[in-house]
Amino acid sequence: MAKRSFPGGGNKGMADLMKQAQKMQEDMMKAQEELANKVVEASSGGGMVTVKMNGKNEVVSLKIDKEVVDPEDVEMLEDLIVAALNEAQKKISRTSEDEMGKVTGGLKIPGLF
Repeated sequence: MAKRSFPGGGNKGMADLMKQAQKMQEDMMKAQEELANKVVEASSGGGMVTVKMNGKNEVVSLKIDKEVVDPEDVEMLEDLIVAALNEAQKKISRTSEDEMGKVTGGLKIPGLF
């Protein structure tokens, strides 16, 4: 039976592959830490409602222009808040995909992002 070797010179090639995988894992952990501290801002209603959210999808700030607060139309305010929150989450998701894509070279890794 023929002995198989890995591209790049047998065990050395495997060791290099393992080093690359370990470096990628370290880079991904660093990127995830940086993302957790990144804050995005999104607004709705022409800036009437503004949300700031961090990379952990935690709302860190919510601003509501007093002009949009109408006791007779609470539903509109609720819609504006939901729209701003959804946009902030989309921005965090895109930012996460972009940053992780830099680390993985664009390779989509299931469960990572």
